[in-house]
Amino acid sequence: MNAPFVHTRTTLRPANLRQPDELALLEGFVAELGGSVFHRPAWLLAVQEGAGQRALGLVAECAGRLTGWLPLTEVHSPIFGRALTSSGFAVEGGVLAEDAETARKLCDAVQEYALRLSCPTVELRGPAYGDDWQMREDSHCGFIAPLADDDDEQLKAIPRKQRAEVRKGLRNDLRVTMGNAALDRAAHYAVYAESVRNLGTPVFPKSLFAAVLDNLDADILTAWDGGKPVSSVLSLYHDGAVMPYWGGGTHAARHLRANDRMYYELMLHARRRGCDRFDFGRSKTGSGAYNFKKNWGFDPQPLSYASWTAPGHETRDADPTSAQHQSRIALWKKLPLALANRLGPLIARGLG
Repeated sequence: MNAPFVHTRTTLRPANLRQPDELALLEGFVAELGGSVFHRPAWLLAVQEGAGQRALGLVAECAGRLTGWLPLTEVHSPIFGRALTSSGFAVEGGVLAEDAETARKLCDAVQEYALRLSCPTVELRGPAYGDDWQMREDSHCGFIAPLADDDDEQLKAIPRKQRAEVRKGLRNDLRVTMGNAALDRAAHYAVYAESVRNLGTPVFPKSLFAAVLDNLDADILTAWDGGKPVSSVLSLYHDGAVMPYWGGGTHAARHLRANDRMYYELMLHARRRGCDRFDFGRSKTGSGAYNFKKNWGFDPQPLSYASWTAPGHETRDADPTSAQHQSRIALWKKLPLALANRLGPLIARGLG
């Protein structure tokens, strides 16, 4: 006799990120489906700890088995408003599901979930499935390339003009350090804070960097000119790839070619750690950073982003490079560094 047909259906529920068993299940699901570091609950919880933005998520299950996951950060800001983002302070994220139908159900559910939380906007750092989503595929590109087998081959893999800049940096008397101790963190924050102030954007709170370093596989590489840090980058390691995520340089870094030296040294360091790919992260299409990464021989790959705004509400604009914020950027560049470092974290924790 044939077994009776058992109807199974997908059920959706909020994730319980306070439950260790749930965290372990979600971490395993992200790894199994090849999700990014920004899909990991560990990232959400680091953002919650370091920036005060609540870690949330929606889970899809079928017959008691996890089939979909949408990581979320509840972002609140007196300047930029409220939103659910996937994921907060990330360049990737969005729905992770075994099939398109499950992905669509999660995308439908997050709209209702956002309204329940009084968040009129949902932002996905990835594609959306279903109706009512505004898609962008021309705003940002990602840059990923394989690492070479040895130091010489890595240098040869860099196009000629950029390789000449790296060689200049190698000839300069710069000291390079790696780690995540207090000295590394202080050096990185000093360099990064000056770098973003010069670009006209507020710096993230120190606590965000600390939480990421304490809870994820991450470290800091710094190039020093004598006793002064001139370039520094906080990098993430995930699934065989290194991603230089929060990096910058002082004014002195330019003539010292310290940023060029820094990224080349990171490539070598990552390979020795066992990485096989260098993920240069995302850049706004056509920007200076976009062209810089192309000069290194990386091919830009368009990224998909999706957003949803509840009827009757204006679209949230937390992009510090948008036309709406140009006057604020110009003003921020003129702030004394000490004042920018004091005010910046209060603003930047709400960017999400």
